[in-house]
Amino acid sequence: VHQAESEGGLVQPGGSLRLSCTASGYSDRTYCMGWFRQAPGKEREGVALIDSSGPPDYADSVEGRAAISKDNGKTTVYLQINNLKPEDTAMYYCAADSFFRPGGFCGYYGMDSWGQGTQVTISS
Repeated sequence: VHQAESEGGLVQPGGSLRLSCTASGYSDRTYCMGWFRQAPGKEREGVALIDSSGPPDYADSVEGRAAISKDNGKTTVYLQINNLKPEDTAMYYCAADSFFRPGGFCGYYGMDSWGQGTQVTISS
């Protein structure tokens, strides 16, 4: 199983960005996927989670500005962040829990399959 993220890029502060992640080898009906980011000199941070069992979860740093969603019938997950700030600058990664089963727990620490990442830079 693997994931491939769309390209990030350079965005001005206050702007919006939508990233996509297409996963292969996963079930469309049972899934646990998430977005993470890592800024230079900082630890990797979980940004948002989506799974087939419950509501999405967001980090405090993006709460109210971000939305994670998934295409029905596909294993493509999107992350949109609005009102982007310079501190959103980071390498963004898509990840999935390939062992997730119905009724299971989807958490940031359960991810075992990762995309290569895409750079997002917020700057004027």
